[in-house]
Amino acid sequence: MAEIFNISVRSLVEYVYRSGSIESGFRTSRALTEGTKAHQKLQKQYDELDLHEVYVSAEITYQGLLFVIDGRCDGLLLDPDGVTVTVDEIKSTSSDISLIEADSYPVHWAQAKCYAYMVAKDRGLTRMRVQLTYMQVETEEVRRFVVEASIEELEQFVFHVVQLFYPYALAKYEHEQGRNLSIKELAFPFPSYREGQRKLAGAVYQTINEGHKLFAKAPTGIGKTMSTLFPSVKAMGEGLLQRIFYLTAKTITRTAAEEAYSLLQDQGLRLHTVTITAKDKVCFKDEVRCTKEYCEFADGYYDRINEAVLDLLRHETIMTRQVIESYARKHRVCPFEFSLDVAYAADAIICDYNYIFDPRVNLKRLFEEQKRQTALLVDEAHNLVDRAREMYSSELQKSSFLALQREFKGVHAELHDAAKAINQYFIALRKRIGDSPMLVEPELPESLIALLEVFIAAAEKVLAGAGGRADQGRADIFSGETTPDERDRLTAPALLLEAYFSTQNFVRIAKLFDERYVTFTSSDRNEVNVKLFCLDPSHLLRQMGKGYRSHVFFSATLSPLSYFMDTLGAGEDDYSVTVPSPFSKDQLEVFVQPLSTRYQDRERSREPIARSILELVTGRSGNYLVFFPSYAYMSSVYEAFTDLVEAQPAGGASSGEAGSGLDVLVQQALMSEEEREQFLAAFQAGTERTLVGFAVMGGIFSEGIDLVGDRLTGVAVVGVGLPQLGPERNLIKSYMDSTGKNGYEYAYVFPGMNKVQQAGGRLIRSETDRGVLLLIDDRYLQPLYQRLLPEEWRDYTVLPSRRR
Repeated sequence: MAEIFNISVRSLVEYVYRSGSIESGFRTSRALTEGTKAHQKLQKQYDELDLHEVYVSAEITYQGLLFVIDGRCDGLLLDPDGVTVTVDEIKSTSSDISLIEADSYPVHWAQAKCYAYMVAKDRGLTRMRVQLTYMQVETEEVRRFVVEASIEELEQFVFHVVQLFYPYALAKYEHEQGRNLSIKELAFPFPSYREGQRKLAGAVYQTINEGHKLFAKAPTGIGKTMSTLFPSVKAMGEGLLQRIFYLTAKTITRTAAEEAYSLLQDQGLRLHTVTITAKDKVCFKDEVRCTKEYCEFADGYYDRINEAVLDLLRHETIMTRQVIESYARKHRVCPFEFSLDVAYAADAIICDYNYIFDPRVNLKRLFEEQKRQTALLVDEAHNLVDRAREMYSSELQKSSFLALQREFKGVHAELHDAAKAINQYFIALRKRIGDSPMLVEPELPESLIALLEVFIAAAEKVLAGAGGRADQGRADIFSGETTPDERDRLTAPALLLEAYFSTQNFVRIAKLFDERYVTFTSSDRNEVNVKLFCLDPSHLLRQMGKGYRSHVFFSATLSPLSYFMDTLGAGEDDYSVTVPSPFSKDQLEVFVQPLSTRYQDRERSREPIARSILELVTGRSGNYLVFFPSYAYMSSVYEAFTDLVEAQPAGGASSGEAGSGLDVLVQQALMSEEEREQFLAAFQAGTERTLVGFAVMGGIFSEGIDLVGDRLTGVAVVGVGLPQLGPERNLIKSYMDSTGKNGYEYAYVFPGMNKVQQAGGRLIRSETDRGVLLLIDDRYLQPLYQRLLPEEWRDYTVLPSRRR
């Protein structure tokens, strides 16, 4: 009996009919959105007896595999004679439709012919008409191409497609058999579960089994990564899942997931795992320019990618950035696009949040049936609230369109006029604001959206003439009437692409605008900014995550749980779990220094705070991290700290040295990866000198780093982490108040105390760690802030009040 291999028509033909080069495509998911409208508009024009969105399927046996192929054809048209049947495949484009010829897109014909074969076989027809219908989304101009084929011709064609797909299908089938067998035999990779680890793992498995969301607050040190991955892998072996996404906000947490999968592999697991790294980090070229003229890895990419994917999947399991880069060089393919293509074939994907939740860059080729067999594991989920608000907001500046207006004057009239109209809109908006620093409106700026649509259409015509490429020679995108001097002064290709993408995103976000949004306009001198600001991202997180089998949101600082469940889009049937800390109380000493760190008191309290820090670090040698709510405050206290150290008898500080036996490091606003690594590398155990690192809460050193054992002796947290007072935070506060929630807590207190927990959480990372935590702020003695402290921090000692 043949083994079954399920595949959709679209997946089948997209694999077989990939060819050509990667280009810096300027047509984004907007074309997909408009494409849905185009489909519906054309389908409404069908005759009464015609059908649309018709489900079709067929079974084809080839060399021991039974291919079950299915899909939905856009239209099934019946001629008046009642005998002739036409399969209609609809595609949309935002480019010049006159440029499309009958043979422009073989993949479209392949899809339509597969549908035609299935219909003919199902209905016993001997001949079929196959029609491709293209619609231009702006002009609604339609172009059609029709061929006629016998059932024998269609069958021969489909069998040929299956034959070309077979090597990949066989490799995938054989891998899945070995994968499932390895999962059944897979044991937990440690001798025993840590305290709380089994509870979390059981909750994750139950969530996947029942298809819900889980919100898990689990302390550092219990092994959250393994506690979520192991039960997810086991669920895959039970047939509940076909794919696992491990979503992170930072590179360092991706490494933890890779290490966990590697540990499971050492135990016998055979799983295809791929890590997706941002394009600008993995690009082999000096600049990210995806054109065949500039990049040999883009030129002919699709001619080589199938072989590259097969090679990688046959010889590797854990496909890290280094592995992807190695095979990308071997097969001369773009490493970023390569990682995306491999991701669609992999069992597990490690990547940033945005590949699932961001409408600009999410993995759009994940079909609904694949989502239903996919689990999302969202690590450090406390980060997703602000990240989501950023994803679902969009901003435009007046200066961009003024620059384009000037660049294209006398060069391209339509684009110049479109940019000028938008610039004029901003000028009128600035006059309307007057002396006010900002304007907040609950309505969408419809007139601006209309102007932006005109600009997008004009920009696409120019970019289409340049092949949509930022590096195209200037003469290619400007009319032949421009002079060489005019061309030399123009920097429009890059400028236009940047404005085009920003405008596209603004229009895309405008489609999401509802009562959870405001239009926020600000003016500063000649600049005007208009922002579609998402006040509450929970609804959109639910929408973007819709269709996936289950979600697991987990973090050590998912507190209070009610706040995160609300802001991350929990439903009535979703679960939460709290895992207690496995560490003993004697591992951590907690002190509270009740000083005011409020903005109006900072100058007065800087020296007492500096003195408290000095007493902390001189009382016991070791390595310390001191966290501040801002760079400015950190710099102010640092100056007072060094003054105190130099005033001591053992003074004499030099660069990077605050005094005899005491070294100081200070986080800078913009640090390269090498500088970050050097900062952390300085925290070594067993040194005779004491090291103090000054850092910022919510920054690169306040979460996701592990300084285990004697690498970190103590942590001081200055303030309660409240975000800086500002118009956007106040808008969030007002909105939350209007929904019956405590707006101040949602906008300021909860996000602030989350930063405090993250910073303090750097200290105790294992059963053997010991340390001292100093919380500097008198608000830690207030009930609101006390109840937000982790349970293991609440047994604190209040230090005597310190005055200047």
